Amino acid sequence: MFPLKDAEMGAFTFFASALPHDVCGSNGLPLTPNSIKILGRFQILKTITHPRLCQYVDISRGKHERLVVVAEHCERSLEDLLRERKPVRYPSYLAPEVIAQGIFKTTDHVPSEKPLPSGPKSDVWSLGIILFELCVGRKLFQSLDISERLKFLLTLGCVDDTIIVLAEEHGCLDIIKDLPENVINLLKKCLTFHPSKRPTADELMQDKVFSEVSPLYTPFTKPASLFSSSLRCADLTLPEDISQLCKDINSDYLAERSIEEVYYLWCLAGGDLEKELVNKEIIRSKPPICTLPNFLFEDGESFGQGRDRSSLLDDTTVTLSLCQLRNRLKDVGGEAFYPLLEDDQSNLPHSNSNNELSAAATLPLIIRERDTEYQLNRIILFDRLLKAYPYKKNQIWKEARIDIPPLMRGLTWAALLGVEGAIHAKYDAIDKDTPIPTDRQIEVDIPRCHQYDELLSSPEGHAKFRRVLKAWVVSHPDLVYWQGLDSLCAPFLYLNFNNEALAYACMSAFIPKYLYNFFLKDNSHVIQEYLTVFSQMIAFHDPELSNHLNEIGFIPDLYAIPWFLTMFTHVFPLHKIFHLWDTLLLGNSSFPFCIGVAILQQLRDRLLANGFNECILLFSDLPEIDIERCVRESINLFCWTPKSATFRQHAQPPKPTSDSNGIRSSTPFFSTECPDPPKTDLSRESIPLNDLKSEVSPRISAEDLIDLCELTVTGHFKTPTKKTKSSKPKLLVVDIRNSEDFIRGHISGSINIPFSAAFTAEGELTQGPFTTVLQSFKGKVIVIVGHVAKHTAEFAAHLVKMKYPRICILDGGINKIKPTGLLTVPSPQI
Repeated sequence: MFPLKDAEMGAFTFFASALPHDVCGSNGLPLTPNSIKILGRFQILKTITHPRLCQYVDISRGKHERLVVVAEHCERSLEDLLRERKPVRYPSYLAPEVIAQGIFKTTDHVPSEKPLPSGPKSDVWSLGIILFELCVGRKLFQSLDISERLKFLLTLGCVDDTIIVLAEEHGCLDIIKDLPENVINLLKKCLTFHPSKRPTADELMQDKVFSEVSPLYTPFTKPASLFSSSLRCADLTLPEDISQLCKDINSDYLAERSIEEVYYLWCLAGGDLEKELVNKEIIRSKPPICTLPNFLFEDGESFGQGRDRSSLLDDTTVTLSLCQLRNRLKDVGGEAFYPLLEDDQSNLPHSNSNNELSAAATLPLIIRERDTEYQLNRIILFDRLLKAYPYKKNQIWKEARIDIPPLMRGLTWAALLGVEGAIHAKYDAIDKDTPIPTDRQIEVDIPRCHQYDELLSSPEGHAKFRRVLKAWVVSHPDLVYWQGLDSLCAPFLYLNFNNEALAYACMSAFIPKYLYNFFLKDNSHVIQEYLTVFSQMIAFHDPELSNHLNEIGFIPDLYAIPWFLTMFTHVFPLHKIFHLWDTLLLGNSSFPFCIGVAILQQLRDRLLANGFNECILLFSDLPEIDIERCVRESINLFCWTPKSATFRQHAQPPKPTSDSNGIRSSTPFFSTECPDPPKTDLSRESIPLNDLKSEVSPRISAEDLIDLCELTVTGHFKTPTKKTKSSKPKLLVVDIRNSEDFIRGHISGSINIPFSAAFTAEGELTQGPFTTVLQSFKGKVIVIVGHVAKHTAEFAAHLVKMKYPRICILDGGINKIKPTGLLTVPSPQI
């Protein structure tokens, strides 16, 4: 959108016609209210941007089918030049073909096949009427009521000279005859009755009357979008006199921001559309007793209240005052509007209230998102960073870890997902029209997907859902449509409602990262491995809860499949998903496990207190989840989880960064700059699913163990020494081999608890010299090391039964460590 500059924002309201309450559509569902239909169709108007057009900003839906439109507003108009402003009588400007069409209604679920005559050529007729009024200095059709006006316009098709007939009808023939010939010819072209013979706007501009004006207006070219194959800087030019440019910068920095941003901040600063309209008496309410229905006799005669005048159309535009917003931002310095991206402190631009901004950054997210000044700074910063994408990709990631301003969320998510390239060309090339077998299932799922949201529940929202989902199915022939894919699409479509290509690109980048092969025709092996790893994560972080759920048979298969198949979009409403995914997109494919465990921990007390049936009922109607707490705890769980503990053999394989010639490979949507680490001899090995299911605790790789133990190899004898790392959690290695093998070589700092004598017949730990050490490390990461996989798994399972958290097993056992030279031998006692 363009900057606000010296324009203002205005609001006007109208009512959509109400539908009968007792009528349903062909699918048995209630008819979609007309106000929601309008709300969905209105969104495309927000994309129409031009320096000489007022910008539509927003539309909101109120009670009783009321709609309020916000748009760029200029107080002075063409009409002001003629006389005192009055409401414009729109029917007078309708083209004959639009009038002849009449009102064409379609059913709720049957799209119209009838072509709509209204279009650019209809606007040329309207332009002709306006020019005619300007030439004669009066409004047309003032003496006729609406029906007579429309009839007169239709009769113009039977006359030879439309201009003369209009002039005679309004008593201004002398004025018309005195007009220059080129102006008369222009009016005749505009007011050509048949659309097929009427010129287009481009053809009209070739008229001689514009010969002196046209060169003064350079053709407007819409700037290249962020995700486009064209260069965004191609048409940028610097003025010859840079000093003059500095003088021309407006000190009203807020006016330099886009209208969309100003309106968003206006709402945060306490702006209330309905209140503004009530204050101007555009919205008038009556006491309930005054709105009682009419009293009717049998013969149809009625008494009582007449039609409520407040429900009639009033196209008065109310100017929205920016005084409250400007007062709220009065302490924000000019430098905050132009942050230096190379400055380390760029995330908090300097201002007179910089201390308040620093304090705001520590407040809960819900408060930060409602803080006007804080959001202004975040919006400006992200706007600058996104305009420099992908060159500022790393800084976008850095700032997103703090928070993502809601207004910039759609583009920021796309950047975090690495969306690049000509996404519109690729999306347009996909066949979204040819019928496919999946169409029926998509049609069934869409009306049930986040339909509490007015935008997604509109017919326009449904149509966009169909196209994006169908594009994904058609462009991924190796995958299939599973129920839940619609829920997965919803956040991207909501944030990019007017940019289906970007919604599709984001979804196409998201799925392989977090849901690789989840949508195979037979995905049972992928799902089962995923759920098994999740079970191990529960045991790793909360052994008491894991023990209880396993005892009552409440396994993740019964509740967690919808969680992970839709990445929680089937569980939470959109506003919670936005906050959850702001963090999810910063993590790797294992982060969803931590979210799942965090959800269970919020329900922990109720789960521990109930049996199988009660748990089933609990998850059939999931209680309210504190999403901010869920995010915080997920991050903490993620930090405590060793990287290899969530290894899955069916996860997305590493993507190559270049081809054989060293040229970076071209991938459609996702960046390849942060590939998974290459596999080494110390990495985790794949094991059969049944073996994985038999182990309660997760395995970790030798790489992770070496890293967590902070070991490094130095010198000819490869003596293990400690690295200086203070941020790593403490870790204990428990070697369960017999004492003879332990003495021959073990990991530095490990303790020896031989498996053969570790537990009593009752399952308790046998008291020994290292039992106290083990208990002192309860709550830290404990790695079980041995040379028999079955023994290490059993030992770990015993500790989990004893409610030891963060228990894991070394994958491959001690034999994986031997080749590294990191095993140490104790010095002989003298």
